[in-house]
Amino acid sequence: MPISSEELGPHLKRGIAPLYTVYGDEPLLIIEAADRIRASARERGYGEREVLIAEQHFDWSRLRASGLSQSLFASQRLLELRIPNGKPGVEGGKALQEYSAQLPSDTVTLIQLPEIDWRARKSSWFGALEAAGTMVEAAAVKLEQLPKWIAGRLRLQQQSADEATLEFIAGKVEGNLLAAFQEVQKLALLFPPGALAFEQVKDAVLDVARFDVFDLGALVLAGDAARLARTLDGLDGEGVAPQLVLWAMSEEIRIAGRLLAAMSSGQPVQQALRDLRIWGPRQNLLQKHINRLTQKQVEAALLHAARIDRISKGLAKGDVWDELLQLGLRFTGRPAKSARAA
Repeated sequence: MPISSEELGPHLKRGIAPLYTVYGDEPLLIIEAADRIRASARERGYGEREVLIAEQHFDWSRLRASGLSQSLFASQRLLELRIPNGKPGVEGGKALQEYSAQLPSDTVTLIQLPEIDWRARKSSWFGALEAAGTMVEAAAVKLEQLPKWIAGRLRLQQQSADEATLEFIAGKVEGNLLAAFQEVQKLALLFPPGALAFEQVKDAVLDVARFDVFDLGALVLAGDAARLARTLDGLDGEGVAPQLVLWAMSEEIRIAGRLLAAMSSGQPVQQALRDLRIWGPRQNLLQKHINRLTQKQVEAALLHAARIDRISKGLAKGDVWDELLQLGLRFTGRPAKSARAA
């Protein structure tokens, strides 16, 4: 079983394993986990460090050679292998299995991967890494878990805040973990250890939300009306082209429509998801929310999207950002009274 990135610290206090595989969809937590492993290795005398980056056309014999070579300058070393796309391929998969089966002595190996989908987790190479070492999952912190995460980070710097203050910080960073991390660090610089008053935090924390157009699909599928409205408002304020926003929302609506059509023909949802090649977070969202959507709803939304496209090109009258919000609200089950017929 993998341990979480938050569990890694206590784990390393008990000892260091010969192999760590760090993976997940939260870059900040991956970076922190890797830093903890490096620091723990240095403390234990692993003074030499070698880094391999398995990008396109990487020669996997280099991993084999590194495993066989002896340290030149120290009796113990840290060997890092980074696989940016998370796909070692056939040759890389075989090399990882061979390496895992015979780990080099006096070496701590750190392998870094991005988020791994369910197929890769069932692969032979991933299973070999799991059997030979310690898996560390740097999973994204969900929005509802963010106040608790912030509280934990405040504790590390001997500070605390009440629930309302934690919720305030979480709301300001809009689910952006790196922004939350930076704000917590700023509070350590501004205030001494102890309890933080709401007014102190309110004056210190900036509105650091970063609005990503590619978050819109998840918000549409989840029917999160409040975050959808905030995100659209933020994208408008940042000058994002409404055509790009429309594309991101429409793509998720079309995917939901294709899934509904497959299910209406009698396909089980799992088979339909596989056939449509829907994986990862999108798969989880669709599984959770598809039953509250209808084909009629999808068709009406696509007609509405076509009208918004005309508005964005100046071929029809209307407020394009208001119409984008109404389009999203069709999928919350609570369309606004001002929504216009598509």
